[in-house]
Parts: sequence; C-alpha cells; structure tokens
Amino acid sequence: MSNKKNRIPPDLFFIDKKATIPLQAQLITSVVSLILQNHIPAGTWLPSSRTLAKFLGISRLTVTLAYNELVAQNYLIPMSRSGYAVSPNAPRRRVKSDQEGQEIDELQWSKRLRQDHVRLRTIVKRRDWGTYPYPFLYGQMDRSLFNHTAWRDCARRALGAKEFDLLAGDWASEDDPMLVDYICNRTLPRRGIQATKEQVLITMGAQNALWIIIDILKHNRKLFIYEEPGYPDVPEMLRFADVPTKGLQIDTQGLDPSCIPPETNCVFVTPSHHVPTGVTMPMDRRRKLLDLAEKDDFVVVEDDYEFELSFLQAPSPALKSLDRSGRVLYVGSFSKSIFPGLRLGYIVAPEPVIRQARTMRTMMLRHPPGHMQRTTAYFLAQGYYDALIVKMREAMRERSEALSAALIKTDLQVVGKSQHGGTSFWIKGPDFLDSKIFAQRLEAHGVLIEPGHPFFSTPPSPCPYFRLGYSSIALDKIEDGVAKIQDVLSEIKNKNSKTTEGSVVY
Repeated sequence: MSNKKNRIPPDLFFIDKKATIPLQAQLITSVVSLILQNHIPAGTWLPSSRTLAKFLGISRLTVTLAYNELVAQNYLIPMSRSGYAVSPNAPRRRVKSDQEGQEIDELQWSKRLRQDHVRLRTIVKRRDWGTYPYPFLYGQMDRSLFNHTAWRDCARRALGAKEFDLLAGDWASEDDPMLVDYICNRTLPRRGIQATKEQVLITMGAQNALWIIIDILKHNRKLFIYEEPGYPDVPEMLRFADVPTKGLQIDTQGLDPSCIPPETNCVFVTPSHHVPTGVTMPMDRRRKLLDLAEKDDFVVVEDDYEFELSFLQAPSPALKSLDRSGRVLYVGSFSKSIFPGLRLGYIVAPEPVIRQARTMRTMMLRHPPGHMQRTTAYFLAQGYYDALIVKMREAMRERSEALSAALIKTDLQVVGKSQHGGTSFWIKGPDFLDSKIFAQRLEAHGVLIEPGHPFFSTPPSPCPYFRLGYSSIALDKIEDGVAKIQDVLSEIKNKNSKTTEGSVVY
C-alpha cells in the first residue's frame, strides 16, 4: 500500500526552460528516469501538481498532462482525489553489477586496434553554429526557408496506420519503392539520366554511398584517383581501405583527364560543382574523361551534389548522362537540398554493381530507416521539395550577390565559385594568412568560416584558403559579417607589417 508520507521531494525534478524540448516532455523524461533507475520504489507518492508547478515555475496544467501521460504508460497510478503514485507494474531497468565498488583492470585496446584508423583530414562541424551572428558555413540549413509544417505532414502520413505494416516489417535488403520510383522518374531525368529501379540503391547519404563503392572496388590494386584539393573524406576513405592512391591537382576547369596515369582503377570527380572551389568541368573535358576511361579501362565515380541550386544558369548535363559503356557510378544526395541531418543518398549504377552494393549495404546496416525513406518520398511526391528548391534558389541568388558585393571591398580574392550557383565561395587571403588561426580569431567576433586545410593532402604553409558558405547566414548579416572579416584581417596585416617579412603574427 502507498503512504502519503513517502512522497518524492520536488527538488529531484529539473526543467531547463531554455531547452528546445517541450516542458511537458522534459518532466515526463525526469520521472521516467527516476523510476527506471530504481530511485523511487513502487507506491511512492509524487508531489502534487500544484506543488511541483510552483517549484519548477511552470503551468499546473503542464504537470497534470505529464502525470496523465505517465498513467497511460503505466508508470504512475492515480490515487482517488489524492494525486499520483509510482505504479507497482512500472518498468524497471537497473540491474546491480558485479563491477560496482571494484577496480577494473581495463584491456589495453591500443594493442588491438589499427593505429592508422584515425581521421587526418576533418571538416569541423559546430553544433552551436546557430548561436553565432555570422555563420559563413557550408552545408547548414536556414530554417526560415524550410517548410516544417509540410515535413511534419509527410512524417505523419509515413507513420500512419495505413503505412505501419510496411514500416514495421523487415525490408531485408530492399528500399522504399515510392522513393526509388521518384528518383527514377523525376530526379534522374532532370540530369539527363535514365535508370530502372534495379539500377538504384538508397544509402545513408553520399558518404555511405562512396564508402560502399570503394569497398566493392578495392580488390583491384590499381590506382584510385581523387581531386586535389577536394572533398577530404574521399582520400580518407581510400586510406582506410588501404588502396594505392594519387591526388591530381585541379585547375580552373576542374580535373584534367590528360593527367590521369595509366594503370588507374577508379577516378573520383565532382564535375558539376567541384569541392571546394565550385568550378565546373566543361563538356569537352567530360567527354575526354569518358573516352580515356574506355581506352584505359577504369571506372568514374561522379558525386553530383548541389545541381538543384543552379540559380545563375541551367546546370550542365551529368557525366552519367554521357556514359554509353556503364563506367560511371553516380552518387546523389537529398541531404544538401532538404536538410543535412536527413542523411539519405543514392547510387545509380549498372545492375551487377547495385546487386553487390546492396549485399554490402545489407551486411552493414540492412537498409536506411523505412520511415525516413517514406517521409522523404511523400515530401518529394507531394511537390514540397520542388517548392523548397524554388525558394532556396531565389534566396541563394540574393545571398550570392550580397556576398560578392561585400567581398569587393576587402583584401580577399574569390578564387572559386560555381558558374551555375551553389552555396559557397572559395576564398584566398594574403599569402601570409593562415586560415586556421584566422578562423579562431574571427570566432571571437561572432564570425564562423571554414579553414581550407582539410581540403588539401598537403596544405600550403601557411594556408591562406578558406570557404565562405552562405546557406546558413541571413541576407541582412552578410555585409556586416564580411566587414568584420576585413577588420580582423586588417589588424593582422598591421601587426605583420611591424615584424620580420614572411612571418605570421596573430
């Protein structure tokens, strides 16, 4: 039997009013955590709704709703006109461990793990970037452009009763047919690509797609070619795969096919929008690359990102659309155009490749979560995606123009940007500038930039290159943000002028 005297004190509960999680959800989590950890036994009374509301400084209704939800989940039981107590049938999770109170002699894992499996080139992504007034970061979304109501509606459809059997079942190695159908009939034709459902595999973003491709091709010990500078994760993945590699220097037209050495197995390229400079490979080079691939018998992996954000002119046809011998493995992603946390991408390739890639993916993770695939499929099929792209193109056009105008007034050079559009500029500062140290100085002024070091296998020293993204910064913040960048740069120049020529002072 419960005893009113055995009541939980209100100071065991904590609510963070600044958190994005609703207060009711926080309170439910707090009660559940106490019960699951056996901190409050069955029959223990909870504080009255009035008492707890007053202590936490929240609405009494919020407390009552939380208590009622916990009753529905069998964590609490209502006491007739007296409040609530912990249910005798409440779930329990904590099990006493033999290790409690004992010293543990931990295994020396350093002797068992590969020492080279450490990331050498990493683009740092700050979780708190939204708290900075001038976030010139690439790949982050602007919430003001996203139709959250539409996404929530699609998620509700995907999680509805009619869809539940589909989502709750084990798909084994299969993908959502609705999403695959959209990719085949709507997305790929926009890039001039024709593909059947047997030639498409859904992945956990482009990153997962590239990893799978490397894994199924690495048995061939010939060279893997990547762009230099370029997307840092490609050479990192190749290093993890322990295959022979070579980085080829790009120029103002991207990768030059004539520099590809013989005995090449695979070439990784971003022809429509090079990472990080944004330059576009012209059509004559694309044809030369495909001709050489056929002549020297190698495969081309095309990472075709941001083609949707072409607001200056129509994007060039995808390299895959020119492929007549099935040598191009095409990688696409929705993470750049919808939101980065979505982590949904896809591979388009000949059926034998997809069959083996599907087997490899199955061994890793079976398939990407079904509800995310179906939610995305609804978002695409209902027209919300196309409406989002139209809105993003206009916003990116305005921000691109504002950033160009602001940079003219600085000592910085725009040495790379997409001829079609995109969401970033590749910048070069004075030769004495080290962008990593520069970024640290700017952070103190509320400005975030991306240093250029990770994009090079061997960065110049000092490395004056960095990337300025404009997808996450508001239009009215761009001019002031660039002015602050110039102010800090001017301070550095003044200090350098008072020191020995060639030294770097910050």
